[in-house]
Amino acid sequence: MSFKVDTGLINSGAIKSTDSYQLVIAGGGPAALSAAIYAARYGIKHVVLESWKPGGQAALTAEIENYPGFSSIVGSDLTNAMKKQALEAGAVFSMETVESTQEKDGKILVRTDSAEYSAEYLIIATGAAPATLGVPGEEKYYGRGVSFCATCDAPFFKNKKAIVVGGGDSAVKEALHLTHVVSELGLVHRRDKLRAEPYLAKKLVEHEKVTTYWNSHLTEVVGSDQGVTGVILDTPEGKKHIDTDGVFLYVGTVPATEPFTTLVDLDKKNAVVTRDIVGTSNPRVFAAGDVTNNGFRQVVTAVSEGARAAAAVFDLLENE
Repeated sequence: MSFKVDTGLINSGAIKSTDSYQLVIAGGGPAALSAAIYAARYGIKHVVLESWKPGGQAALTAEIENYPGFSSIVGSDLTNAMKKQALEAGAVFSMETVESTQEKDGKILVRTDSAEYSAEYLIIATGAAPATLGVPGEEKYYGRGVSFCATCDAPFFKNKKAIVVGGGDSAVKEALHLTHVVSELGLVHRRDKLRAEPYLAKKLVEHEKVTTYWNSHLTEVVGSDQGVTGVILDTPEGKKHIDTDGVFLYVGTVPATEPFTTLVDLDKKNAVVTRDIVGTSNPRVFAAGDVTNNGFRQVVTAVSEGARAAAAVFDLLENE
């Protein structure tokens, strides 16, 4: 069985309600881009709905050192190459935000901020957003010293002091990026050992600019009208005030599943519950990447899951 390939970039304003597709891919990160490449190559009539900067969170990573074929590559360079490949294969993209979904008459209806789509199948690859601590000063000083993206905001802290909170891969990678810019860097982690790749963790902890605060919690961000001036830490030795100009938070993520709550089963953390890696509780819906409850969240696993999801859709279409 063969399918006609649609190519190009959709102008959102030109889309009429309701457009019908064999597949809608929700998301713009590595999982969605991989799914788009395979959907295009399989000739599936599809559209990729990306609501944010192409590449998702991966595009904001300063340096990726564990993607096969590259000893080191800037995240945006990698995801831009993925999108270029997808477009060359014939993938169709539209810059829209998915607001709600439902199943009706054997179809998946996807409503966005500017259109409505009907599809036989849906791949959820919307990723996850940074989690917050919920401490005093965090929201108040967001954009004035509090950041969730060192790659985006590091230039504002040249030769200044900064604090990174977290202990996973994202925290360590972004902290290493900051060491090239800041004069001093504090690393706050609630445990006595980092969860990140040992190679990267060792590289960071041994860096001459880095001071570590083990078994510690950030309890408040303090500042002035000009922005952040320091943080309050709860440490084993008691409360500590640390002077700093910037606070970078990497304390987990929140899956972007709000538009899909009635369509598929979610776990306690609101991640899509998967079966056989990319399947969901709904036989017409697949999921890939950080939006799922799949434990290992890396760019390499996201692209694998995106490919699997598109292949699963192709197999179903062939057997209809």
